[in-house]
Amino acid sequence: MEDKKLAEARQREERNQRLAAGLREITYHPVKALILFLYMLTLIWAWMNKGKVLTLLSGGYPLLYHGLSLALLLVALLFLAGIIITLGTPRRAAKIQAALVEAGFVNSSRLPPLLISVHKAEKGYIYEFDLNNIPLSRWERDKEKIGAALRCQVVNVKLSPDGRRVLLQAVPLRSALPEKIYWKDEYLSPEDFTLVLGMNLLGELETVDLATTPHMLIGGGTGSGKSILANSLLMQGVKKGATAILADFKGGVDFAPVWHKRCRMVFDPQSLLVALEELTAELEHRRELFVAAGTPNLTEYNKATGENLPRYIFACDEVAEILDTTGLDKAEKEIYSQIVRHLSLIARQGRAFGIHLMLSTQRPSADLIPGQIRTNLTLRICGRADDILSRIILDSPTAAEQIPLDAKGRFVTNMGQTFQGFLFDDSILNE
Repeated sequence: MEDKKLAEARQREERNQRLAAGLREITYHPVKALILFLYMLTLIWAWMNKGKVLTLLSGGYPLLYHGLSLALLLVALLFLAGIIITLGTPRRAAKIQAALVEAGFVNSSRLPPLLISVHKAEKGYIYEFDLNNIPLSRWERDKEKIGAALRCQVVNVKLSPDGRRVLLQAVPLRSALPEKIYWKDEYLSPEDFTLVLGMNLLGELETVDLATTPHMLIGGGTGSGKSILANSLLMQGVKKGATAILADFKGGVDFAPVWHKRCRMVFDPQSLLVALEELTAELEHRRELFVAAGTPNLTEYNKATGENLPRYIFACDEVAEILDTTGLDKAEKEIYSQIVRHLSLIARQGRAFGIHLMLSTQRPSADLIPGQIRTNLTLRICGRADDILSRIILDSPTAAEQIPLDAKGRFVTNMGQTFQGFLFDDSILNE
């Protein structure tokens, strides 16, 4: 009985939503407005010429005549409401809602959200749904399920201006990103301190602001392009004036001479520990400076004092090389524990002081990065990967499911954004 009442209430709500949507559609779409106008003309003509027909049907009885007139008016109004509801019902709405049920994207009453409208956007489409008592965070989390029901890829999720509906920006599955995108200097962001990750599905630059998202973890299988992505971001940081420290226990053989010139390279645990000790000392020094200046972060300090303290980026192409304790003796494990302690401090407090971590890995090990560091790696990016590595990096199988096995330079973030990273020539660092 309770389920029946809920279903009836939902049906009433759907009719009201469709009616309101239809009225909006008529306002914005001339063709739909014309359809309604023609119906209204037909209705007026029928009403003006109803006399002979109703007189014949009523047999000359005035009471019956007026009763038939009222019935005709009610039928006309019902047809009018039906036309408006039809105009406010998107094509494939019923199939999409059935697909949402099949995908499990329903509310606590097992009811799917109502698709209210679909509009062509400059890039892709805007799908408008009622909230359906589903929190926005779940809409974000289940973008893949929703995209499967829509037969497209959901790019952005946001509330309508009145906060009553959800607006999904989506692009067709066939709108593939190019396999290669070459870096252009015009892509370098003028904002402090924004780095460009690549090109997203909307053909726009996907960015990260280190002032608000200070640390990142990049994952991907061999040949996925994760090292090129990390180098692209590090290159931008250097060109924007950051001091870069690059840990590479392979001796730096994978890096052209210009990297050794523009970055501080560390090749072994002891030199890494020294570099991290200097970074944490710089962090404490900046804390004293900011307190004295009454400023909360690096950007505000530089504005207030006119100084230009640089940001620091600590990058590691394979974090497993510096955090794996397998086979280490006691002295080596002590160095490891000190390295972890410094990285943890930077991860927790580095944002305000302009000291950032950029860690990469291809190793599918859930316990590789200590929790106190991992928790603060707020931006996580994964390229082509198996299910295990995708779950480790993104806490979901998204990368394994969405990135083709032969794709290079294609990535997904933990915010659900897909992008193609840039290819670039190392010589750009000399410019």
